[in-house]
Amino acid sequence: MGNRFICMSKKDTKDNGSRSKRINRSQRKLLAEEEFLHKQALSMALNQHQLSQRFEGSMSRRIGSTSSRRHNFSDPLSNGKQAPDFLENIKSKKFILIHGEGFGAWCWYKTIALLEETGLIPIAFDLTGSGIDLTDSNAVTTLAEYSKPLIDYLQNLPEDEKVILVGHSSGGACLSYALEHFPQKISKAIFLCATMVSDGQRPFDVFAEEDVALAMVSMRPIPLGPVMEKLSLSAENYGTGRRFFIQTLDDRALSPDVQEKLVRENPPEGVYKIKGSDHSPFFSKPQSLHKILVEIAQIP
Repeated sequence: MGNRFICMSKKDTKDNGSRSKRINRSQRKLLAEEEFLHKQALSMALNQHQLSQRFEGSMSRRIGSTSSRRHNFSDPLSNGKQAPDFLENIKSKKFILIHGEGFGAWCWYKTIALLEETGLIPIAFDLTGSGIDLTDSNAVTTLAEYSKPLIDYLQNLPEDEKVILVGHSSGGACLSYALEHFPQKISKAIFLCATMVSDGQRPFDVFAEEDVALAMVSMRPIPLGPVMEKLSLSAENYGTGRRFFIQTLDDRALSPDVQEKLVRENPPEGVYKIKGSDHSPFFSKPQSLHKILVEIAQIP
């Protein structure tokens, strides 16, 4: 019979290529949908966790010294539980975790697990129009609207209780807003490679120095109103808050130079650095981030 050859016209070749591209697109779409569902599940689990722990316990408060300090952390936290007397040194045991632009409460799941293992109480929120919150992000026009879940929580805190706030990226603006309006409810504010702006400055002003910053970290449409809003911060409220800044040294979204400028122009009480971390240390360096959070919590 001899060998058999199949000749294909240019049209046949083109049709096969188109079918292959359609299959690849379909596969990518399925993978993207699976990833989205996974993130939704994580966020829903965190929300359930919040409901069960949101108003448990009461913490004492104390305003400490204002000495400046800098630390470098590159080694992961060693395994093993903390000694009982370790927790006795921590006055405020509740950590309120505020995500950055495009993220949601789900991004903190590693940090939540590590803090809980230490015996601390982490709580994560979906800001308005973020995570699985169904609000249209285009309808969120002010920082007050964007920060509403955090503000509602602080308003309902007992008068004798304080919490530690942790804000990532543009979530730092929410921390500044909270410090201005509820300074008596906040033990410490930790800015994690975040927009630690000064009075009269917009969060957008920080990102404007990094052309690709917003595009790199966005996972949902970003409410532009809050990042374009100039903050009004007073020396009496915001100025008396205990602020700490965590720098990420391999950050390509908010460069180390920009972070250093934020620290220089608006000096916090303490500065910590995570070597080898990108803009999302809760993913890339969760152990190092956890170690720093716990150390800051212990500062009297």
